[in-house]
Amino acid sequence: MNNENFESRYFDCNRGCTTTADEESGEIMVNYRPGCCKLQDYNVLAGVLQPEYRDIFEVRFKNTRKGFYTNASGQNVKVGDLVIVEAVTGYDLGIVTLEGPIVGRQMKSRGISPDGEFKKIYRKARQSDIVKWQEAIAREQDTMVKARRIAAEMGLEMKIGDVEFQGDGSKAIFYYIADGRVDFRQLIKVFAEEFRIRIEMKQIGVRQEAGLIGGIGICGRELCCANYITNFQSITTSAARCQDLSLNPQKLAGQCGKLKCCLNYEVATYLDAQSRIPRVTEPLEFEDGQAYLMKTDILKEVMYFSYDKSSMVKLYPLDAEEVREIIKMNRNGIKPESLQDEPEPRMPEFVTAVGDDSITRFDNLERKKNKRRRKGNAGAGNDKPKQELKPVQKEEAKQESRHPEGENRGGNNAHYNRKHKPRNPKAAPKNEQ
Repeated sequence: MNNENFESRYFDCNRGCTTTADEESGEIMVNYRPGCCKLQDYNVLAGVLQPEYRDIFEVRFKNTRKGFYTNASGQNVKVGDLVIVEAVTGYDLGIVTLEGPIVGRQMKSRGISPDGEFKKIYRKARQSDIVKWQEAIAREQDTMVKARRIAAEMGLEMKIGDVEFQGDGSKAIFYYIADGRVDFRQLIKVFAEEFRIRIEMKQIGVRQEAGLIGGIGICGRELCCANYITNFQSITTSAARCQDLSLNPQKLAGQCGKLKCCLNYEVATYLDAQSRIPRVTEPLEFEDGQAYLMKTDILKEVMYFSYDKSSMVKLYPLDAEEVREIIKMNRNGIKPESLQDEPEPRMPEFVTAVGDDSITRFDNLERKKNKRRRKGNAGAGNDKPKQELKPVQKEEAKQESRHPEGENRGGNNAHYNRKHKPRNPKAAPKNEQ
């Protein structure tokens, strides 16, 4: 493949990285993206030195396939480097994802001894190696489609879920799913003749296939099988029963169509809590009747009883210890008084405001505003402290209160007397007669 085909193109190689080509030189650059690949591990021991793990590295290939290799190249290898590693036939190309003491923890979790023999890291990848690697990656999708068609034509009850090419392009791993044993000896011959490569068939389960493909679960997080689960345990409906979950297949099934792996996460906690809850096989006897067990909150260790066997409207909660004591009392022929001894909680009273206000309540709003405005003007200044009046001012104030403004005050209102003559002619002065 010519480097010009890589110009301004991005390739997601399903290996936690993307490759780009420089527009001027055509050189292929690989960008490792931590956290964007499956089964990603965070190096919590970064900076810690342990000599026994100095030359052992974790190398990632496609999807969830990883391996541990020792550095035999003499080069300074670090996280994010593309390296050429030893394979059964030929060589493979992978990305270094972990180094240091954290590699020892990963080996221990997978049951690998650090004293064993490891395959070697030959050297860092060159441009020619990366180009050949990308050519092999480009063949994976078409090869998988053709392989599915060939398997269907041969009538084999199997599903080819993924195809992974080796870094040198000389070999491919075909991941397939089958319920029973499949005789694929003839299929391998057809594949080898069709694709001109070495063939390796690897059977996986539906959970492992979901981990290879990846995706988002109903919880909104990345699938656990693609994130960290490597040991797939069997899951049964008893795990849902002990957690008091609804046995709805659509809700209990994951992306793979099987029961969700997370159903096993809290089984031990629920079993431990259930061991402290008494088993009630008969209704509890009280003086006012029999109380039936309606439901149980396992983690809170609270059991709910009702006097009506067919109704869950009125339930009475009892702790597991109280239920155990009542069972002992019933066995001795003693009946407690009642579950209803405690006063019932008072329900809050709600008052409706429907119909309290009239639809004409805003009709006289303007008139009310004017009244408030007049009252405000009349009372303006009342808040100010009153000043002491002198005796002369007090006398004038008394006279003004007796003769309001606009009334005839005699000589004091001469202008008013000159302008307005009395209407009664008899009240006119004598000199005018």
